[in-house]
Amino acid sequence: MSTKSLFYSTTSTFLKSVSLNFLSKYLPYRDLVIVYHSVSDQQLKHAKHLFPYRSSKAFIKDLDDLSKTFDFIDWETFLQRKQSKNKTGKPKLLLTFDDGYRDFHDVIAPILKQKGIFAINFVNPKLIDNHEMMWRNKASLIISELEENKDLFTKIQDFKTLKLSSDFLNLKKEILSITFQNQHLLDDITDFLTIDVQNYLKEHQVYLTTPQLESLQKDGFGIAAHGWDHPLYHQLTENQQLENTQKALDFLSEKQLSNDAFAFPFTDFGVSNSFFENLFNINPQLQFTFGAAGLKFDSRFKNLQRIPMEAGNYSASQILKSEILYFQFLKLVNKHRI
Repeated sequence: MSTKSLFYSTTSTFLKSVSLNFLSKYLPYRDLVIVYHSVSDQQLKHAKHLFPYRSSKAFIKDLDDLSKTFDFIDWETFLQRKQSKNKTGKPKLLLTFDDGYRDFHDVIAPILKQKGIFAINFVNPKLIDNHEMMWRNKASLIISELEENKDLFTKIQDFKTLKLSSDFLNLKKEILSITFQNQHLLDDITDFLTIDVQNYLKEHQVYLTTPQLESLQKDGFGIAAHGWDHPLYHQLTENQQLENTQKALDFLSEKQLSNDAFAFPFTDFGVSNSFFENLFNINPQLQFTFGAAGLKFDSRFKNLQRIPMEAGNYSASQILKSEILYFQFLKLVNKHRI
């Protein structure tokens, strides 16, 4: 369990008696950026072992609860406020989503349109139109199939390329630990178990399509870059990092989508200052890049940290209360800045 997870757990009972509105007075800054991935009332085999996505009912409750303390803002307002010293009124929230899942079009956008809330979806261009499945989704799909099919679980014990545990929980950890650089092992496993990934993509349309992206943009939503194929950036060389990022930005520019924001897949951990310098020099239109380290200051002025909203069974209100308290704790030990 990470230090933050332990902090969430140990403070959760206490925080139930404290309102988010009260704790918002202790925010280190007034414009927060939060991030989700999916919202669905279905069992998503490709996502269920990666993050605890919200049901539509839980997501609506999140929005309603947050609206009591925060104002949701759009990208243009966010940029204007970054240039302004006027921070009066309620604190603000910029809502973002990662990975370009189909439910952003089918489930999330209708809810947001009804409530008049803007959001940006950071997408991986390689996955648009469902020609390929992202490697982490593939890992979740494999685990889901093993969980549901005893014959497959028995069969995988004969997989020779990688020694895997006969205990399901350990096996799950082993599959989820397969890295971006070794993702060919996931293809080997799906081939060995005859899991038809292409058929799954065809039936479930996991990711947004080009027409859906165009429709979302017409409805006022932002579509921005999340890397070309969702790599772990600290496992790439700096040249590979720049190439992966630029390829995504160029694709979105060609499609006349947003090329003024970029969110790192997973994390910006291990990315050098020279990467940021080169990226912003090559792309003068780029306003900000985003990590996902929670409520923290960043030593790089144009790199901002988002707050992940899919943590255990915690509601949005609980997460933000924990983040505010955790920031104050980190500040005491001088670890509140990346």
